[in-house]
Amino acid sequence: MDTPDLAIRMRRAAFNRALADADLNAIGPLLAQHAVLITGTDSAVLSGRKAQLLAWKREFSAKARIAYTRLPDTIEPSAVEPVALELGTWQGATMAGAVLASGTYAAKWRKIDADWVIEAEIFVTLA
Repeated sequence: MDTPDLAIRMRRAAFNRALADADLNAIGPLLAQHAVLITGTDSAVLSGRKAQLLAWKREFSAKARIAYTRLPDTIEPSAVEPVALELGTWQGATMAGAVLASGTYAAKWRKIDADWVIEAEIFVTLA
């Protein structure tokens, strides 16, 4: 059986692959139905899986597409609830690899049935 740390890191890697591949079908199952995302620069709030998928669809169709990557540093599972906190760094880069923005993030994961899904993410743009 996977530990929460390993399972969440694998799900995060799948999310990064889905972003790189512009694969909306792969992103959906990684998000809780009511997932919330707060963007790093303007603190825009994307509330719900549907809103996030629409935002990613717009991002993927942009002429100058940005590839976002999240790299977890630590995963801290709760001892009392089926939740965990992921802390790490993120970056947004052109498809040619030039980094346009980067910073830190926190993500709350919840285990629903056998899968870990993202309930909330907050990003801070630092560079």
